[in-house]
Amino acid sequence: MPAELAVGRAAGVAEPRLDGGRLFWLQQRPDERGRTNLMGRGEAGALAVDLTPGPWNLRTRVHDYGGAAYAVAGDLVVFVDDGDRCLWRLDLTGPNASSADQTPTPAGAPRRLTAPPEPERPRAFADGLIDRRRRRWIGVMEQDGLDRLVAVPLAGGEPELLHQPADFCGYAVLAPDGGHLAWVSWEQPFMPWERSQLWLAAIDAAGQLHQVRPIAGSAAGDPQGISVFQPLWLDDGSLVVANDRSGWWNLERLADAAALEADTPPRWQPLCPMEAEFGTPQWVYGLRTLAWDGSRLLAAVCRQGRWQLGRLGLDGGPWEPIPLPFSDLAALSAEAGRLVAVAAAPAIGPGLLELDAASGTWRHTPAAPAPLAAGAISHPEPLWFDGHGGAPTQAWYYPPRDGSRADAPLLVKGHSGPTAMAGTGLNLAIQFWTSRGWGVVDVNYGGSTGFGRAYRQRLDGQWGVVDVADCAAAARALVAAGKADPARVAFEGGSAGGFTVLAALCFTDVFKAGAVRYPVTDPEALLGVDHRFEARYTETLIGPWPGARARYEERSPLRHADRITVPVLFFHGLDDRVVPASQSERMVEALRRRGLETELHLIPGEGHGFRDSGVRTAVLEATEAFFRRHFRL
Repeated sequence: MPAELAVGRAAGVAEPRLDGGRLFWLQQRPDERGRTNLMGRGEAGALAVDLTPGPWNLRTRVHDYGGAAYAVAGDLVVFVDDGDRCLWRLDLTGPNASSADQTPTPAGAPRRLTAPPEPERPRAFADGLIDRRRRRWIGVMEQDGLDRLVAVPLAGGEPELLHQPADFCGYAVLAPDGGHLAWVSWEQPFMPWERSQLWLAAIDAAGQLHQVRPIAGSAAGDPQGISVFQPLWLDDGSLVVANDRSGWWNLERLADAAALEADTPPRWQPLCPMEAEFGTPQWVYGLRTLAWDGSRLLAAVCRQGRWQLGRLGLDGGPWEPIPLPFSDLAALSAEAGRLVAVAAAPAIGPGLLELDAASGTWRHTPAAPAPLAAGAISHPEPLWFDGHGGAPTQAWYYPPRDGSRADAPLLVKGHSGPTAMAGTGLNLAIQFWTSRGWGVVDVNYGGSTGFGRAYRQRLDGQWGVVDVADCAAAARALVAAGKADPARVAFEGGSAGGFTVLAALCFTDVFKAGAVRYPVTDPEALLGVDHRFEARYTETLIGPWPGARARYEERSPLRHADRITVPVLFFHGLDDRVVPASQSERMVEALRRRGLETELHLIPGEGHGFRDSGVRTAVLEATEAFFRRHFRL
């Protein structure tokens, strides 16, 4: 399979929403340098309409990772444009009486709601909702090193402060009667999946918040770390949220939350407790694993690395799986008995899943045509092995297309984050390698999501140790099973995964070549980077600075570059604000001083994660050529 097909020039899909019988979603266009536009249509099978044709680019920059670039309510859309980082309003035509599908169409050009900020005080908006009663947008504004929960009039104007959290906030949801607002907040040094709180406030006649108080989760100083994920209001005024106080992100319900008195402790009722995850790390806004269709609670749950869709009773009834062929599910939205999500399976690429919740009938529209025949797809096989300290650790092994064999080259993949997960949806970049005779192992090393809080916490203080040991153990397990050639084991990863690659090349002898994209090469250097979201993440992963200085030095690939003896390939975007390109440049310089063969590709116009399909194609082709040359394939 050509690299061009593997990375995809076809549009991707994200953030689907149902509103008033209409379906909206974001379409990501890698062939237009990653530009994202808003699509809409009426009933299933109707023609989709491009609501924001170029040059509009719906993208947010909050926390540098963004997400949740638009909100919709009735005939009104509010979105963030990446060109000026402002909020814009798009009015839609009302349902056409002669058209049964109610396909939305623009009623005119978008209008700017917020003025461009002063250059010395940049700001970013994201994760908003439309408060129709008060004719305003409510969402997050990041400015001056803080998040703010703000309101912006739909007629346009300056943002009005509703609530000032200690640090970060988001995921605001408005009660069905419009009288209460709930949202999530968290503060440094913790990430939202470590400690976060669910807040509740009443809205007075003037639109201001009062009786503001936390009702679930934990603050920075609390003895137990608890994380909450995606609050959701139900029609009866109750709140549902995923809470991991049990060690798993399980769902809990607060009955009649809108009537909760300020001095009354909340009494949360667990819904269907199980050793499975109804949540996921909140790296970006817009993540949704839970939806209410008007009569049913629908949820996606992750067990042993696979996602499944099902129904839940509101009184603690049993989990009812919905038979579907999909193992990756995200971005759920529901309305009037209908659900939509982004779904994928080992042999089915990501696309829009539409489900009738009552009958169980569904249709799936792939974002791109399948470039591979079903028989040419390598399916993931679960691999459990003894990782760091003998702990059971999980990975997905993809055999070469022509079958496993002892002389096959093996590519080990380390996901980014490091708090993320290796899923099982069709990944054409993996199929690119298996089609060329490689085996691929995608490792859920200690610290990964989808296996409970204790599995995530294996990496606390152990970044550069547990992840390295687990990835090396996965490779050794496959070599011992006669599925890989020990002389042809390569390791690749990006961002935090790139750090794991470089640390593994320093501190193990398993890997014979490496390739990294925008890697962390020196954790200490991250401490001075102007990237607020992860500014203190290394305190959890390695230890508090400067007390743990020696540990930072021990784990740093840059400080131990003399231990690397195999060729390494680097790619880095020159616009990267999360991990500056200087991290790769310094590492390459240290390796070249020792005469080690390296390649460095610095890419203008790209940041932390490559969006342009031409760049992604070139990166994959260069990586394959680099490994092929050094392994004499």
